[in-house]
Amino acid sequence: MNKRFILLALLIVFTLTQSVAQTRLGVYAAGFYNLENLFDTEDDPNNPGDDEFLPNGPYSWTPEKYHQKLSNIAKVIAKLAREKCPGGPAILGVSEVENRRVLEDLVKTEPLASMGYEIVHYDSPDRRGIDVACLYNPRLFTLLSSKAYPFFMPSKPNYRSRDQLLVSGLLAGESFHMIVNHWPSRYGGDRSSIYREAAAAITKHIADSIHAADPQAKVLIVGDMNDDPSDKSTKEVLKARRKAADTEPDGYFNATWPLFDKGIGSLCYQDKWNLYDQLIISGNLLGKDLSTLKFWKAEIFNRDFLTTQEGKRKGYPWRTFSSNTFINGYSDHFPALIYFVKEIR
Repeated sequence: MNKRFILLALLIVFTLTQSVAQTRLGVYAAGFYNLENLFDTEDDPNNPGDDEFLPNGPYSWTPEKYHQKLSNIAKVIAKLAREKCPGGPAILGVSEVENRRVLEDLVKTEPLASMGYEIVHYDSPDRRGIDVACLYNPRLFTLLSSKAYPFFMPSKPNYRSRDQLLVSGLLAGESFHMIVNHWPSRYGGDRSSIYREAAAAITKHIADSIHAADPQAKVLIVGDMNDDPSDKSTKEVLKARRKAADTEPDGYFNATWPLFDKGIGSLCYQDKWNLYDQLIISGNLLGKDLSTLKFWKAEIFNRDFLTTQEGKRKGYPWRTFSSNTFINGYSDHFPALIYFVKEIR
């Protein structure tokens, strides 16, 4: 009897071990990074917003500083998500880029160059001449289409801001859509909220239209919203929920809100942390059925090398300039990352 019991126990252990061995999880990363004024050094006569970033401008923006900035940003992106995903992010939204050329220069800069990122970019009518864009790894994400949605507010028809970029393709073999944002600034204080609320309405329209066409499509909304997760634009207009448990399958969960509740921010101003760089997912990315792509976790990539180590801004993101003085940093924002998992059989 004892021998039969031992054999049965061994058989059960073997069966369970084989079952676990056959179920492996693939981890996929995406994210967003505000590159803080990535301008080239050439004057664009159609873009007066680049005048500050010229060799004779207030920032004395020389080719040497520009290439150092490219090297610094390339170093950051090459490190993103590598602890969990050897290939890095499959897709990364970026903002504050002047044009396609600066992105081409960036992806040619080591250590990023060897990763083979490709670019999606459209010129925006923004008054500062900065755009949103997307970098993607074609080995991990298959690009199928892209489209730029202009900012438009009927009551303010002459107000210009960044386009919103929709990038659609396949991630882990599934329909996946990223909407990249950089919503209007907080210039003007509380009165500026209406512009971000208008931007949020555009984002929601884009995402809802995707789901109307394909309820199974996975949607990730990223960007510098210039608002926190608890502000009206994301909380009420976009209706991005604070908790996964409160999110409907056709709704949206703000994966960065739990981080904000813990006091984690992506930028700091006058010793107050904000989490403007947000990651918001469609409700069908939540759940325990790992046979399809599902949300795992989100993080703010606030590593020590990206952080100011001394002075009055100790602990802040290490930025490119302090006033007009070049301090050879990275950005005034930390990157934001999100991870998804799926069974591999």
